[in-house]
Amino acid sequence: MSYIVQRQQNFYVVDYRGRDPLTGAERRTWHPAGPSRSAAEAIKIRVDQSRPPRRRPGTLGEFMATTWIDSKPLLSHSTRSRYKWMLEKNVAPIIGGIALDELRPDDLDALTQHLLHHGGRRKAGLAAKTVLEIHRTVSNALDLAVDRHLIDTNPAAKARPPRPDRRSTVPTIWDAAQLATFLTHTATKRLHPALHLTAYTGIRRGELAGLQWRDLDTTKATLAIARTRQTAAGHTVEAQVKTRTSRRSIDLDPKTLKILAQWRQRLIAEGAVIEPDSPLFVNLHHQAPSPESFSQLFTRATIQAGLPHIRFHDLRHTHASLLVPPAPIKVVSERLGHAHPGFTMHTYQHLLPGMGATAASQFAHLIDNSR
Repeated sequence: MSYIVQRQQNFYVVDYRGRDPLTGAERRTWHPAGPSRSAAEAIKIRVDQSRPPRRRPGTLGEFMATTWIDSKPLLSHSTRSRYKWMLEKNVAPIIGGIALDELRPDDLDALTQHLLHHGGRRKAGLAAKTVLEIHRTVSNALDLAVDRHLIDTNPAAKARPPRPDRRSTVPTIWDAAQLATFLTHTATKRLHPALHLTAYTGIRRGELAGLQWRDLDTTKATLAIARTRQTAAGHTVEAQVKTRTSRRSIDLDPKTLKILAQWRQRLIAEGAVIEPDSPLFVNLHHQAPSPESFSQLFTRATIQAGLPHIRFHDLRHTHASLLVPPAPIKVVSERLGHAHPGFTMHTYQHLLPGMGATAASQFAHLIDNSR
């Protein structure tokens, strides 16, 4: 688009061509028109007419499913599938048919309200955190549409996405007695070793499903986390671990090693073939179970044991919470595969009341004993 600017006594026509796709710098060409505004208006008409006819943009759904997703060639298979699922299930049915240049903030707000109250498989509404993630994904796609000159501004910038309640970010956990009750109750279940390993190491569900026998080093008593298995578009696929720091080695205690040794002997007795690249945990058909099957097993066992409801992922939080504060934060962070100890501290800081007062007393005691 072009516009007229007056600087002192002279007029100029500024031809704005958006941002450079490589540098991100705004591109403007200035056309001097002299002291006459009518001359500037005539130049503006010529500049606008010299522009090639603007192509009519397609719908939001079409753009996200093709141009936007194709602009991210480095996405993992699981992430790409998750984006496509998000588009097909949550975005496309509500606002996917709206043309890009007709999309308004009100449309995005309507999407937000629909997802909050009627989203999800059971139509009972999605969590605010999930809806915010969907909003940010759509906003990212619209940023690309602005860069491609398909729209002038991003309507998501004026929308009002939900703000998740920060109080809900405190993990729901069991105490040591409840966890012990759960493990005692599940001791007779076939996949008890998988539940025990999760409780004693805090590994993620996908990491548990991705384990192979080569990852277990009984000599060093360690477990290597090198891959993950995720469900994408109804299929279970192997993927890279979540982050660079997620690739880690976890120390194992003697009890866990004993339970895994018993699990290996059970599989041999069942006639399972155990190779280095064989899944560590398998179902009755000796195939790697889907990550969801661990969650389903955990939920059923929790109900049967009469324990407070928590998610399978909350076994990870329970493991970390029982380690803090006896174990140093850095040790807990490395064990969980967090990117930085600061993230671990932020997540579990509610478990550290009074540590500041304890540190002050310890320092004073140290100085008093040195006098």
